[in-house]
Amino acid sequence: MNARSASKGTVLISGASIAGPAVAYWLRRYGFAVTVVEKSAALRGGGYPIDVRGTAVEVVRRMGILPRLREAHIDSRRLTFLDADGGTAAVVHPQAAAGGVEGHDVEVPRGELAEALHGAVRDEVEFLFEDSIETLTEHEHGVDVVFRGGARRTFDLVLGADGLHSHTRKLVFGPERQFHRYLGYCFAIFTMPNTLGLSHEVRIWNTPGRAAALYAVRDSGELYAFLNFARPEPPYEVLRDVEAQRDLITATFADDGWEIPAMVAALREEADPFFDTVSQVRMPRWSKGRIALLGDAAHAPSFLTGQGSSLALVGAYMLARSLAAHRDHTTAFAAYERDTRGFVELNQAQVGKGDAALFPTTAEALERRNTRLRALTTAPPRTGRPAHTALTLPEPGTSPADGRIAVP
Repeated sequence: MNARSASKGTVLISGASIAGPAVAYWLRRYGFAVTVVEKSAALRGGGYPIDVRGTAVEVVRRMGILPRLREAHIDSRRLTFLDADGGTAAVVHPQAAAGGVEGHDVEVPRGELAEALHGAVRDEVEFLFEDSIETLTEHEHGVDVVFRGGARRTFDLVLGADGLHSHTRKLVFGPERQFHRYLGYCFAIFTMPNTLGLSHEVRIWNTPGRAAALYAVRDSGELYAFLNFARPEPPYEVLRDVEAQRDLITATFADDGWEIPAMVAALREEADPFFDTVSQVRMPRWSKGRIALLGDAAHAPSFLTGQGSSLALVGAYMLARSLAAHRDHTTAFAAYERDTRGFVELNQAQVGKGDAALFPTTAEALERRNTRLRALTTAPPRTGRPAHTALTLPEPGTSPADGRIAVP
């Protein structure tokens, strides 16, 4: 079907990472004409590993991309927790710690998922790369959009799928700080040479309030490196200053051993490390008028839950389905939120403020965590966390109210 011939209406989606292409796929299936605008010049390849778990696996199966994701599955086999001196505190199967299910859930580099989603829609959806929304003006018959590149167009609906720091959310709902729930940590992600010869494994080093991880994707000569530290208040002053971020991390980890000095040195050499606060997005409503949010823009759960991508995929499915089932966008957005919010909040609740399961802030909490980890098996678990499958995915053509949340 040609995008211009759709009869359901026109939709602009901001963001071409995970939630954006996913909702674009389902909207096209239901007959909408879809445009996706993305500020980056192209899809972002590579990227740190992400999980598709529980209900989200059924979403990608229905999209036809599950076989490709299974081929790209990273298959991490060992997760080793280390103490402050680099000694082994516990060894577990990665899925046992993450709550995943071996043989069902998949773990892939972020870029692989993004490319699979884009490949499923690129011939039927208009993509505008290296552009973004400048202004949104809603009226009785649609939304007038001015793009940063200067173009002006009108759409029936606008969907914000532009991440934790959503520009769409800021334009429509106001400054992001009012919706961010800071969880007490900051983190940086970067790459470094695999001089340790790690393969198909993750090593996590901990001391109270600080953590580091080295992630070996298959037998790559490059590692994904991760530094995480507790901080009572978010350091907003360094969020847009890369050198200040490097200085903060260098000072925070200055006296630590193991591979920390090499990691800090690699961070200082990385041209574009990713630094952010560990936060969730909590909003009283995900829509306003003809504009709605999905994915991290609406309800980021934080990486501590490992559920960001899965919630984005499920939310995209539920939103598109609601828009297809209801003639009125107000009713559709309300149904989407009613049927999805319980699942989102259940998964957001998998992490608590200030004392996340993997990153304790006190010696006592760290020892309790290690004791729990030693009780886990090195074999893959047979069942996952109930929250991951709490929403039974309704069929595409049935009533939106058919989706059910199972609260454990």
